[in-house]
Amino acid sequence: MPRMIDLIRASAVPATLMQSAAKGALSIPPAEMLEVLVYLSHHKIFGEQARLTLAGWDQNLSLAAARDPVTPREVLEYLIAPGNVRPALIPALLENPSVTEDALEQLCQSASRDVVDHILASPRVNAAEKLVQALSSNRNLSEAQAARIEGRLAGKTEQVPATQLLESEATTNENEEILPQMTIQESSEAQEPLDADLIAYFNDKADEIAAEGEKPFQPIGGFYEDFVPTEEEPLAQGATKEQANTAVSATATHKPVAKKPHTGLEVERGSALQKISKLDIKGRIQLAMKGNKEERSLLIRDGTKIVALAVLDSPKITDGEVEKFASQKNVLEAVLRAIPLKRRFVKNYNVVRNLVFNPRTPLDLSLGLMKNIMVHDLKNLAGNKEVSDTVRKLAIKMFKTKTDTSKKSVD
Repeated sequence: MPRMIDLIRASAVPATLMQSAAKGALSIPPAEMLEVLVYLSHHKIFGEQARLTLAGWDQNLSLAAARDPVTPREVLEYLIAPGNVRPALIPALLENPSVTEDALEQLCQSASRDVVDHILASPRVNAAEKLVQALSSNRNLSEAQAARIEGRLAGKTEQVPATQLLESEATTNENEEILPQMTIQESSEAQEPLDADLIAYFNDKADEIAAEGEKPFQPIGGFYEDFVPTEEEPLAQGATKEQANTAVSATATHKPVAKKPHTGLEVERGSALQKISKLDIKGRIQLAMKGNKEERSLLIRDGTKIVALAVLDSPKITDGEVEKFASQKNVLEAVLRAIPLKRRFVKNYNVVRNLVFNPRTPLDLSLGLMKNIMVHDLKNLAGNKEVSDTVRKLAIKMFKTKTDTSKKSVD
């Protein structure tokens, strides 16, 4: 039986299966699924979807592929490309003998500062003068990193762990607290230092952040909207019906969805998702506080509570955004509980109404907010089958009470 990757390369599968493959939804071994996704990342129709799936691919599976010398070269090159690389995979990729020196050289030339720390600790890189030279041309280097590389090229320094480099760069005072110097991890852009508000926020939430460890971005409800190509891709000439049937049997059953164009907004959302997927918890918190509307709409769904709640603390957030968040089913319960704790939000009637109508809102919170719901909305709530029976029954009772009170006042 041919492998799925071979069938896809031969265009011997229908578009519906290609769609499932781009979402990582085929019932094949993870290593082969990763190979399929990397191949599809260059596809004119399914490429964007495949790249989004790769950006959120399970970190443990990615790490296993990064370590394995038998991982296909195309997969390794994709994982170590400056625009795709994840810091957690760097040590394994640097020492994998199947990763080419050309790929390492490209990374050295454009890596962000946090990645440079990993590179400086690599025995393989330090043993190759060509790679150290490439690293010296990196424009993202800190002064300490640049000095260390210059000294190494001159043969004046010995190799030390990256952790010691970090310690040497930190300046402290006996009477001052050591503040985290966190930056958003951009692979090819200079990084901006934290402002005073963010530093204070990180210090205030230090215990909560530490408790979360290094959780990757895992949005509530999954990563992607359904995407169907605008045209069917025919089977390649010579492909047999048996090959197509074999391919179709490898995917789970999917409900048909309406076709929709691949808009510029979807491309923007995909770009934001890829950016977020590369960030650690502190990087995502910084983006939640300082990022744009599209980035906040993704981070509010972060499965890591401290990140999702940081969105609500953003000075840039608008009432319209909060109204939308209050009605979402794909957010943490903690987010819905936090919204009415902020006076600005709870004074907005649309926010309160959306929370009460949201079936994901905790029952106690919904019941507590119902006293603020207007009569016409109580009537609609009473007939809303998505909310709990308790909410509907109370809505009926409150509707009758308010209606009777209104009639008596008229009389």
